[in-house]
Amino acid sequence: MSEQIYLSSPDVTEAEEEAVLRAIRSGWVAPLGPEVDAFEAELADFCGREHAVALSSGTAALHLGLLILGVGPGDLVATSTMTFAATANAITYTGAEPLFVDCDETGNLDPALLDKAFGEVAGSVRRIAAVVPVDLFGKVADHPAIAAVADAHGVPVLSDAAESLGAVRDGLSSAAYGLAAAVSFNGNKVMTTSGGGALLTDDAGIAERARYLATQARQPVVHYEHTDIGYNYRLSNILAALGRAQLARLPEMIERRRGHRLAYRELFAGVPGVTVFGEPSGADGPGGGTRDNFWLTSVLVEPAVAGFAAEDLRLALAADNIEARPLWKPMHLQPVFAGVRSVLNGTSERLFEVGLSLPSGSALTELEVGRVHSAIGSFLEVRRAAV
Repeated sequence: MSEQIYLSSPDVTEAEEEAVLRAIRSGWVAPLGPEVDAFEAELADFCGREHAVALSSGTAALHLGLLILGVGPGDLVATSTMTFAATANAITYTGAEPLFVDCDETGNLDPALLDKAFGEVAGSVRRIAAVVPVDLFGKVADHPAIAAVADAHGVPVLSDAAESLGAVRDGLSSAAYGLAAAVSFNGNKVMTTSGGGALLTDDAGIAERARYLATQARQPVVHYEHTDIGYNYRLSNILAALGRAQLARLPEMIERRRGHRLAYRELFAGVPGVTVFGEPSGADGPGGGTRDNFWLTSVLVEPAVAGFAAEDLRLALAADNIEARPLWKPMHLQPVFAGVRSVLNGTSERLFEVGLSLPSGSALTELEVGRVHSAIGSFLEVRRAAV
């Protein structure tokens, strides 16, 4: 059996090794240090934000962001149902309840349905305390339209940009939208610090409050004094050094993933019933004002036309030890969130049924790319012969 090819493996080079070694030899192996300070400054500059707070995960960034926006027990938080569980989990950490809103054809939160959600809650004893749009698979949501709805109801937006670092919409970084934005450096993202994340904002008060809460809410006195419940959410100096090296390589890694997207488009061109999810951004030139970060390339398979289902293709790739996964199972279908209020149009359920993400990592070798394409080509040949 050939070695496993994963969906999105970390892309680590000598540059990252040297950065980690530099941090260790400096003696700063604690959660704070010069690498953290430099990483925060470089990340904020990359994203076009005034402030970045480096944290232990993207989930921690969402949690702190919601707390700082005043979300608490009894509140509702409107968010996309088409997302990873971390978004909804962070909402529940605050004692609030998610209000799931379905997506449009891009997979991102539908602004019209968001407006409908506000209408359905109006007049009840509960309030929507925040809106958390999610940039699905690195494609930036329609933040201007979402902000217009949220602003009309006087509700702040916390952007979940965990999947979209490096993506842009109308020339703005994905992390530049919302009162604050959360990004992730988990091991399967385009860039990683193994685990990690950050909260980005232009509001100095939000950044200061996030650092305070993330450091066990310790008061600035010589002894240990606490007046609030805090969290152990800060990123270590060693991981920040890793993040700096990864951030410097982020454009290069995005371009490699973009190459995979374009190659998949060519591979599936002319295959009836199969489309590459995320078009047309995959074909945008480098100077385009709206591009996703190509975190994952997925295909949508209409079985009645293609003659096979996405699951058939997944099983064929698994037989060759190649990982592929369905799109996120919508949160309103998850047993843990059964009975949670939702505003739906059926789009997320359809995307979950027909969608399949393919190996997309920038660390894929030419040999691995060849194996993936060969496996897909063989699968398609067998299906054509069976027609």
